[in-house]
Amino acid sequence: MERKKRVIIVTDGDEYARKAVESVAKQIGGRCISASSGNPSKITAHELIPMILSAPSEPVLVMFDDSGFIGEGPGESIMKEIVANKQIEVIGAIAVAAKSRKLEWTHVNVCIDRDGELTAYGVDKFGVPEFDIGIMNGDTVYSLDSMDIPFIVGIGDIGKISLRDRAEKGAPLTRKAVELIMERSGMINGGDEGKTTYS
Repeated sequence: MERKKRVIIVTDGDEYARKAVESVAKQIGGRCISASSGNPSKITAHELIPMILSAPSEPVLVMFDDSGFIGEGPGESIMKEIVANKQIEVIGAIAVAAKSRKLEWTHVNVCIDRDGELTAYGVDKFGVPEFDIGIMNGDTVYSLDSMDIPFIVGIGDIGKISLRDRAEKGAPLTRKAVELIMERSGMINGGDEGKTTYS
């Protein structure tokens, strides 16, 4: 039986996010489905699933964006179909903070602040820790709690985060979130002489 394609969901898809996610995918030897970007996402699940399954490397980073739509927007509807697909294994999600407060939120396992530190508190779009433990606000996070996603990392506004996550700098905070999910899923192992290896 063929192994399922391993996917990481990213709940943002604007130009800054796309450039950051593309940069990180290149750095780790994964694959970014750039066609899934957009503000909001316009691609359909019917179009997206074959792209994911044909990706030559893993993890496959897929972006979803509702562009501020309250409740379950188009990006989240597609996201649900991806998570439910039996040929795809969603190993984690990066929940991206936004300006919306108390409108949409999700539980998170951990967050990464703007200094790259792990925190139990939610973070805002600038990567500053907030007051709620294990909860974060965002635009495209409404449905994450209802999905079978094993590990969710909260992060500020990808590609920005107080100018500390720019693609030109290698999007270090986004990369840390991706690698944390990969580690928890078993995709990252300790290599010889402390080097990181991907499996």
